[in-house]
Amino acid sequence: MKKLQLDHVLRAAGRITGEKRFVIIGSQSLHATFPDLADDIVHSVEVDVIAAARADRTEWLNAIGAYSPFHESFGYYADPVDETTAILPRGWRQRLVPLPTGETDGVTALCLEPHDLALSKYAARRDKDLEFTAELARRGIVNCEQLRSLLEIMPVSADVRRRIEADIARDFARPRRSG
Repeated sequence: MKKLQLDHVLRAAGRITGEKRFVIIGSQSLHATFPDLADDIVHSVEVDVIAAARADRTEWLNAIGAYSPFHESFGYYADPVDETTAILPRGWRQRLVPLPTGETDGVTALCLEPHDLALSKYAARRDKDLEFTAELARRGIVNCEQLRSLLEIMPVSADVRRRIEADIARDFARPRRSG
């Protein structure tokens, strides 16, 4: 998804909910820290989004969600989620990154810091998540030591922590590339 498409989703989300601020917790949150990132790493067609002030209005975003007329018209959509959707390290809210200003009609978004995002993907561990974390490591978007430090404050079992540590080690053992 391109930044302009993300802006479009936020504009629509603001109109539907009356809210002016959202939190993005999925891969599209990379647009905040890396606005010029190559499209191939932010290729997902959905935006995982939460209404920041009134989370109860997040469900209203199903109007522009998967299989909606909005999705059918534009090929991308909002995925209304909540704070329990992703397993995140403690303090993630304090590390949120503002999305750069765009064509959003005054709607703003706060996005996961890339290390928090990566750890949420390591915890989810779907095939697409493992491909994503490997790419984050290969491109130097995340730092191994920062991931390990944040993993220490992640609310997961010892078994899950060991699994994530192994996945991080695997990703950082691969050759790095830039871009």
